[in-house]
Amino acid sequence: MALDSTTEKLSKLGIDGDLAASAPNLQKNIHLLSPQQIELAKILLETGQSHLFQHWAEPGVDDEEKKAFFEQVTRLNSSYPGGLASYIKTAKELLADSKAGRNPFDGFTPSVPKGEVLTFGDDNFINFEDAGIREAHKAAFVLVAGGLGERLGYNGIKVALPRETTTGTCFLQHYIESILALQDASCKLTQGKCQAKIPFVIMTSDDTHSRTLQLLEANSYFGMEPTQVKLLKQEKVACLNDNDARLALDPHNKYRIQTKPHGHGDVHSLLYSSGLLNSWHDAGFRWVLFFQDTNGLLFNAIPAALGVSAAKQYHVNSLAVPRKAKEAIGGITRLTHADGRTMVINVEYNQLDPLLRATGHADGDVNCETGYSPFPGNINQLILELGPYIEELTKTGGSIKEFVNPKYKDASKTSFKSSTRLECMMQDYPQTLPPTARVGFTVMDAWLAYAPVKNNPEDAAKVPKGNPYHSATSGEMAIYRANSLILRKAGVKVADPVVQVFNGQEVEVWPCIAWKPKWALTFANVKKKVGGSCCISQRSTMVIKGRNVFVEDLSLDGALLIDAIDHAEVRIGGSIQNKGWTIENVDYKDTSVPEELRIRGFRINKIEQLEKNYSEPGKFSLKP
Repeated sequence: MALDSTTEKLSKLGIDGDLAASAPNLQKNIHLLSPQQIELAKILLETGQSHLFQHWAEPGVDDEEKKAFFEQVTRLNSSYPGGLASYIKTAKELLADSKAGRNPFDGFTPSVPKGEVLTFGDDNFINFEDAGIREAHKAAFVLVAGGLGERLGYNGIKVALPRETTTGTCFLQHYIESILALQDASCKLTQGKCQAKIPFVIMTSDDTHSRTLQLLEANSYFGMEPTQVKLLKQEKVACLNDNDARLALDPHNKYRIQTKPHGHGDVHSLLYSSGLLNSWHDAGFRWVLFFQDTNGLLFNAIPAALGVSAAKQYHVNSLAVPRKAKEAIGGITRLTHADGRTMVINVEYNQLDPLLRATGHADGDVNCETGYSPFPGNINQLILELGPYIEELTKTGGSIKEFVNPKYKDASKTSFKSSTRLECMMQDYPQTLPPTARVGFTVMDAWLAYAPVKNNPEDAAKVPKGNPYHSATSGEMAIYRANSLILRKAGVKVADPVVQVFNGQEVEVWPCIAWKPKWALTFANVKKKVGGSCCISQRSTMVIKGRNVFVEDLSLDGALLIDAIDHAEVRIGGSIQNKGWTIENVDYKDTSVPEELRIRGFRINKIEQLEKNYSEPGKFSLKP
């Protein structure tokens, strides 16, 4: 194709000569593009991206790669609200703010917002749990699971990791079984006045989508109906090379734009564009609960927190835990602007302290009389009321306020060490809400509700003593601790833990106690199913799989495993003693050991146990 006719064709398509001249290699290859792709080419040229075509070959060479380039550009454009033009415009603005050192919270004054602080096991807590169970059949659950376990030292998807190794139940199985238990309990409490089955959405990524689907299919969706589960795949966004927001080419392929994850804030736009929110609303659902992939204690908090949302009529309820001043966890904060605007959002710990100092609090973020900061610690689990959520997303399309975090080569801030990209966070959703929105929080003890698994053994071992490790080691031990403390509160005499070191982390080792969600979802459930004088030694293991298992006057010193079908009522008591199971250290560098055990630093040696399976309906008693 002659250059004259190409220029003429570009002119007819609205691309002027000067603009076209900035990318001569594109001019030569314009015949490869569809009209829609030519429109995208125009957008790229108008936003200063002519460098993308600098290395394009002559027509007839790499033509399929050139077509693939525009297929990628089409995906990047369609998956971002407002398209690539909007992405690049926002990037330029945020990069200019970053270079100038502007604080996104300039003009805002922080204060402590209103919320509910719960004490586990008291009447108030039990009442909120009961209210939450009644609401659960009106809730949809959304799991943000776009990440691999590489940061943990695990090569699989994080939701496939065992939550604990006593039963080997993976995180995804535990989440599904918890949702199903909530569904059943809610229907029972509301005398069967249920909506459709509780919907469960999983936001995946290119890295996790196929493996998540494979995990579900290989395990028959862990008992959930496949129609209840919907996977929404998050697309990546283009990387940025410099302060002018020039898009970065893939270092391994000159016909590809380099991409990186945009952040879990994409879950809002995905839900909006999927049409699921309106279908839920039409079906009578009221709540959407968002949670992340490796907090093994979360469902201990869900019933009471959902009860708080219903009682307080919160549009947004952030689950939170007490945080020490300056602890590396964001704080739920009320921000009031000089112009009168207000919002209740998460403020990252490295922003909260300087913000307080800049607004008249000379000591910054300090502990109050409780021994904790008055700003609750955000754990990125949200409960949103569906109606107001739909109204807000109808205005915004689900787009969340973004940020950029370039790593500059030097103080001049003129060049980056490596490409960056725009990011967004799920918990920043409230930033665009009107002042009339009811935004609050629910605080629960960290031992009950928060034990994320996100750090590998080397990083965890460097954490200062006394601070949470947030590793696979601490995550599993936290489950045993929580279950032991719950049983203690219910009247069981559970022995004190011993302190041991695994993978360089000093942790408390409690009895290895685990139960399926259908045995006990709430503290009231636990109280109904344990009675008399029960005691469990520190070296003991107890696993309960069964809805109608009752523990009465049990003295356990060893390992006990009970598995019963729903229509089998089993009462356990008496003295049970055996050699039990022991916890053995594992060398993290021993590659002969499976990854999921190496990252914990221990394995369970199953020496001796009393194991009973009840596969027939009826009433049974186990009292040796």
